[in-house]
Amino acid sequence: MFNFRLKNYRWFIVFLLFAATTINYLDRQIIGLLKPILEKEFSWSETDFAHIVMAFQAAYAVGLLGFGWVIDKIGTKAGYSLTIIIWSAAGMLHAVARSVTGFSLARIGLGIGEAGNYPAAVKAVAEWFPKKERGLATGLFNAGTSIGVVVAVLVVPWILNRYGWHEVFWITGALGFIWLILWLLFYEVPARQSRLTVEERDYIISGQEVVTSATDDKNSVSWLKLFTFPQTWAYITGKGLIDPIYWFFLFWLPSYFSSTFNLDLKKPSLELMLIYTATTIGSIGGGYLSSNLIKRGWPTIKARKTVLLVLGTLELSVILTQFATDRWVAVGLISLAVALHQAWATNVFTLASDMFPKQAVSSVVGIGGTAGAVGGILFPMLVGSLLDEYKAAGNLAGGYNVLFTICGFTYLIAWLIIHLLTRHAKPLESSELTQTTSVELPV
Repeated sequence: MFNFRLKNYRWFIVFLLFAATTINYLDRQIIGLLKPILEKEFSWSETDFAHIVMAFQAAYAVGLLGFGWVIDKIGTKAGYSLTIIIWSAAGMLHAVARSVTGFSLARIGLGIGEAGNYPAAVKAVAEWFPKKERGLATGLFNAGTSIGVVVAVLVVPWILNRYGWHEVFWITGALGFIWLILWLLFYEVPARQSRLTVEERDYIISGQEVVTSATDDKNSVSWLKLFTFPQTWAYITGKGLIDPIYWFFLFWLPSYFSSTFNLDLKKPSLELMLIYTATTIGSIGGGYLSSNLIKRGWPTIKARKTVLLVLGTLELSVILTQFATDRWVAVGLISLAVALHQAWATNVFTLASDMFPKQAVSSVVGIGGTAGAVGGILFPMLVGSLLDEYKAAGNLAGGYNVLFTICGFTYLIAWLIIHLLTRHAKPLESSELTQTTSVELPV
């Protein structure tokens, strides 16, 4: 019944990854959209809500590290299934929470589960695509991050107006289980996928290690040994320094436009919709640029780093935001900044699959993601204290100006570190990650 064939089955796999990533970001955005209703019903203080948010961020950081290891151990199909079951169930359990503790526990489950999305998705791309197409494939599924935010803005009010906040969690949580059915039906590693044409299978596995089982080499990677390679630290740098900037753009832009340009946040905001939509363009465009260079004959790592350098240089334009006196000029500059960020993120994600064999990709992505999540916890502390200080001095805009300057220069600093760590490095082989005497720990 389901034994259909597609001429380019690998792009159907990308669609599944895109759909999962969209659901992932939809689920994580709901609590913020429902904040006014929930804090009124349960008499939350701002500190209470902050504790709920921090519960998710801390769990996400731990989950990224643990799930990367788990997915490399049990395989992409089982690993992705496990992560979406955990986060979808946790998302639905928000509907029965009645206290700060209850919502915090639900957020912990959501954070742990959602952390597995990127390690699993990047590993799937490594299994299904040759290196020259991985950048574009990663960019396409990574576009789900922005689409998920936009979908949340549209869907949550619709459900809320027709039913209630409980149903928002029940309905959106159920989407993950619908996706799970499709995943179990249609995903398998290329060597075992009966729906593939012979031509496409040969194209995919040419130049790759053939994986005949999802768990054939699950015991071959020494997790702790990954930290001894400069390639790992290059990836940690690319995520740890830059991910916090996206969290800043995601959570502080509404208040920036509200305080600087008197934006009414009680109404749908075309300004914010345009900015978040721009991330989709950047995600796909960034993957296309490096993939195109590789197709033209450039060495893989050189192509990725060249694009990262161009993106980091262009990102300096966000510093000009401090001189914008018109909201649409600010929208244009920040839209460019977030698009460049997503283009950067796409290429850094792809670096993991470029520099490491497939059975280590999820672990590396998890390690780097943890670094980004920890930065996402620490950077808001700087943002909050800096803005409070400038606000007390009657110059809140000055605080944002400092932050935009920090954001602008951080990309080039990160690129320089990545370049120095990888200038003599080459893609690692499976044998280099084997350490039979090591003790492997997930955390």
